[in-house]
Amino acid sequence: MGRIAGVTAAETRERLLQAAAEVFAERGYDGTRVADIAAAAGVSNGALYAHFGSKAELLVAALRAHGRQLLASLFAADPDRSVTDLLLAIGRWLPRRRDAPRHLIVEALVAARRDADVARPMRDYVGERTDWIAELVRVAQSDGELDPALSPEALAHFCLLLSMGSALIPPDLHAVDDAEWSALLTRVVGALIPPTPSPHTERSPRSESTS
Repeated sequence: MGRIAGVTAAETRERLLQAAAEVFAERGYDGTRVADIAAAAGVSNGALYAHFGSKAELLVAALRAHGRQLLASLFAADPDRSVTDLLLAIGRWLPRRRDAPRHLIVEALVAARRDADVARPMRDYVGERTDWIAELVRVAQSDGELDPALSPEALAHFCLLLSMGSALIPPDLHAVDDAEWSALLTRVVGALIPPTPSPHTERSPRSESTS
């Protein structure tokens, strides 16, 4: 069982990523063999290693690919969505998440604590996610959506903690009312917008002309 006839290298890679997400979710990182993923994708071990150097690399690649799919779908739904609306949309979805990335994040975080081969690509992955969110924050700050006094890196770290924490606490362990969660997020985001200048701190044109 080698390369499937009529299937391109890109399609084979996609099959492997999908199979990896499913097998890791079912068996866990430690309980999964490379041969299990290859068999689920319908390719040989050699075909798998032609695309990925190790099981650890495949785990993080699957996590990265599924994360991009979510972001792409959100942008496709509304390309003109503001950054604050995008963050709210992601935040509202977090408590209800039952997606493949949730299982992958849990497996990757646990494996990274024990396996240096997982820790290295996971460090790169977390860095990419943090940089991406921080850049969104900077865009929102330049557009006047978010307070420019905020640290983009600190806010990105906060968002990352929420995202990864939601993977560890799925709805079947603890559910939250959608309306209540949305109201809380709206309050949190509202606290991040630029402060409105107080009229008492602004000088009127008359006072300026007489000073």
